[in-house]
Amino acid sequence: MAGKERRDELAESVNDLLTSVSSMVKSELEGTNNTMELLEKMNLKVAEEYKGFGDLASGLRVFVEQLKSKSGSFDDYVQQIDAIENQVTHFEAVISMLDQYVSLLESKMLSIYQHPPT
Repeated sequence: MAGKERRDELAESVNDLLTSVSSMVKSELEGTNNTMELLEKMNLKVAEEYKGFGDLASGLRVFVEQLKSKSGSFDDYVQQIDAIENQVTHFEAVISMLDQYVSLLESKMLSIYQHPPT
């Protein structure tokens, strides 16, 4: 009977060992499963957030296109302003030359009136 008791103890020990290993593997799998569920929830949340960014980027693209079309209509005005600026610069140069000429004439007239011809 000692041999049978020994086998029963051995069988019980092996059974306990396998039950413990099974519990350990089950706990590991549950932990991995929980991690995977958390990762899935995080991925869904990030995807939702990036979808919002995509919508925002799409709206910004439309806004930029509108600004480009509006700024294109200003090109004619900018060219007209540049032409006016060039004309003003030219007129300023002409006025400066006329001012110098008038000053010269004024000097000559003053000179003539101060020294009348005899």
